Amino acid sequence: MQELYFTQQLPISLDEAWSFFSDPANLKEITPPHMGFVVTSKHHGETMYAGQIIRYIVKPVLGIPLKWCTEITQVVDKKYFIDEQRFGPYAFWHHQHHFTEISGGVLMEDILNYKLPLGFLGEIVDSVFVNNEVKGIFAYRKKILMQRFGA
Repeated sequence: MQELYFTQQLPISLDEAWSFFSDPANLKEITPPHMGFVVTSKHHGETMYAGQIIRYIVKPVLGIPLKWCTEITQVVDKKYFIDEQRFGPYAFWHHQHHFTEISGGVLMEDILNYKLPLGFLGEIVDSVFVNNEVKGIFAYRKKILMQRFGA
């Protein structure tokens, strides 16, 4: 299993950060265009909540569409939320999003644990392709957030 950790400081309020990141409609904006990311579920409610199901289509390799479904399993308002894959390309996906108010803005921390299916073959695919792709997605997100909110 892989464990990745990413941080970013943004010069915005905790309220603004929470509002942006807890809205599934904003996921496309922070995902690289080559991923062909589309949220396909429609009934998310006004606020994020534990038990919320979000469905996507993503095209990570050669434009081949994959269906992906995550559940928001835990939410503590303006502190953290956790999404876990229910169906999709991973054998295991657990993504924690943490938000901390700091001087001049907010610190965001992401802790991602994932594992590919197919045992040893999945480990090879991860080391050759997936791990770098995941890190690239977070690097893209960091760049887009800096453009949107500032450094």
